[in-house]
Amino acid sequence: MKITSAEFVQGVPSIRQLPKEPYKEVAFLGRSNVGKSSLINKLVNRKSLARPSSDPGKTRELNYYLVNKQFYFVDLPGYGYAKVPEQIRSSWGKLIEQYLKGREHLSLVVQLIDSRHEPTELDMMMVGWLEYYEIPFVVVLTKSDKLPRSKMPTYLKNAKAAFARFTLCRDVIPFSSLTGEGRSELLGIITQHIVAAD
Repeated sequence: MKITSAEFVQGVPSIRQLPKEPYKEVAFLGRSNVGKSSLINKLVNRKSLARPSSDPGKTRELNYYLVNKQFYFVDLPGYGYAKVPEQIRSSWGKLIEQYLKGREHLSLVVQLIDSRHEPTELDMMMVGWLEYYEIPFVVVLTKSDKLPRSKMPTYLKNAKAAFARFTLCRDVIPFSSLTGEGRSELLGIITQHIVAAD
């Protein structure tokens, strides 16, 4: 798939305000500071379409981007930032869960995990949600350029083993927003699910 256009449409603070257009959706899920904005920008070849919050953990909305005027990328609020009050973290969790379990247009979730670290308990909980709600997902290991190349094969093998028990995990892909590693592979999976969903 070639991406020829991408534009920010709206930030959605509650489920009641989701877009009404019947476009398919690809959602991006991950911890705060995992690199969601950088990944989305790399996928659409735009430097600043998606902008990270200046205050980690501050984003509380589902950010919608219309791609090729045909489907949406949906940037979900980052989770797991320790300095955010528990009440706010809980409300984000409810918003994300409501979206995941009730959004009929959702075709694929891109679960981001920092390649320099093992998946956290929260990461595995999120993947468990996806499996429970029967949503196909792909695991993307971000910031792969920051990991010594000699270590990537071992880490990739371990990561694939960690997610092997999830039947809806489509693949585990190293990704670098700096070098573009993994971009074509991820776009290929996104294309398959957008087309399959039609």
